Amino acid sequence: KADGAPRKLVGFEVLDRAIARHGHDVYMDGDKAGIVTSGTQTPFLKKAIGMAYLPSPRATTGTEFEIDIRGRRVPATVVPMPFYKREK
Repeated sequence: KADGAPRKLVGFEVLDRAIARHGHDVYMDGDKAGIVTSGTQTPFLKKAIGMAYLPSPRATTGTEFEIDIRGRRVPATVVPMPFYKREK
């Protein structure tokens, strides 16, 4: 516990047209590093987004990783949540 949580839930944006879904594996530097908890295509933002557990030391905005979607490694990047913040 002194080291904190080993994994952190982060928001991500897929840098491709593919949509990540629950259970897809996350890879960093070629090694399995986490798992997608949810993902969808958002018509409002016009991109694929989702959430995944990543190793805490690497779970920072801008970190790039890959998601295995149907046997193909698709690039993604950590983005801040909420994905959209409306103006007041």
